[in-house]
Amino acid sequence: MIRAATAADLDAIMLIERRSFPTDAWSAELMAAELSSPHGRYLVDVEPATGSSVHGAGEVVVGYGGVRALRGSADSDIQTIALDAAHRGSGRGRALLRALLAEAAERGAHEVFLEVRADNPVAQGLYLSEGFAEIGRRAGYYQPDDVDAVIMKLDLRAWTPQRPAPADANVQDGRTDAGSEDDPAGSVLQNDRNPADVKGSDD
Repeated sequence: MIRAATAADLDAIMLIERRSFPTDAWSAELMAAELSSPHGRYLVDVEPATGSSVHGAGEVVVGYGGVRALRGSADSDIQTIALDAAHRGSGRGRALLRALLAEAAERGAHEVFLEVRADNPVAQGLYLSEGFAEIGRRAGYYQPDDVDAVIMKLDLRAWTPQRPAPADANVQDGRTDAGSEDDPAGSVLQNDRNPADVKGSDD
């Protein structure tokens, strides 16, 4: 189930963040600022706990994603999507992506930008299948790995999901590891290492 992220989810998010991005994970302070920012929206994918859990009462966070979308701005950016490795390849990355796109649309965005590693064709395949198109590259953007970033853009006004999202993509409250074609996140996309920048507007 997908729901809005809260400050109480920070520890669980950071656990996935550090595992997904061992060389350039965001700091807990930066992630906390992202979760509380009025200029974006973060979502978590949760499932019932099978035993005791430090992540919350009766549920475990298995993925998260964020979109920066200033109300009234035509541009928005997928900031990050990541799933715990054990839950990749099941369509949950696609469900998170669609939920983030819906949030951007609700805030009035017309276009959505993201950046994805050039060495992750599986993730690129997901974004292409949802209507994103490559519009450029940033040489050596992902450091210290020296991997190019593929810049992609989606016309949100023309976007419609190409096929049904998984049943667990129920949204409440209104960077990238390889996974399956349906779910590169195992989607792990980390768009911008400086969340204050808004892609497509001033750079």
